[in-house]
Amino acid sequence: MKIRAVRSDDLDAIKALLAENELPVADITEDLLSGFAVAEDADGSVVGSVGLERLGANALLRSLAVAQTARNAGLGGRLLAHSENLARASGISELWLLTTTATDFFLRCGYGVVNRSSASAELLASTQFAQLCPASAGCMKKTL
Repeated sequence: MKIRAVRSDDLDAIKALLAENELPVADITEDLLSGFAVAEDADGSVVGSVGLERLGANALLRSLAVAQTARNAGLGGRLLAHSENLARASGISELWLLTTTATDFFLRCGYGVVNRSSASAELLASTQFAQLCPASAGCMKKTL
């Protein structure tokens, strides 16, 4: 599996992958894709995605998804490491995320559970925090 920067023609494939994984797609637009990376299989099909949405000095890690057919091979961890490396290179000091299903995965990857209200004003005002993710979603962060 190859991880690469997203192209504009990946938009539909990313939305389909996110929908398959029951993740929000309402705010996924070409403008937002600049912070995304995808994993593609040998046939060139998108089988994984991850996005960084920079908000002030921090970033929201979002849309980490792996196709059912590509699971249990470490691809989620590789996508996460890729985005963390990009964040560090961009001077981002903290990665934040919201999750309803992957708390254990992120704990194993060094993220800690935090109170949602401790997020910065920029994060709290983001579409993910303010509209798309339920209040029951776990809030996590990692200092890079």
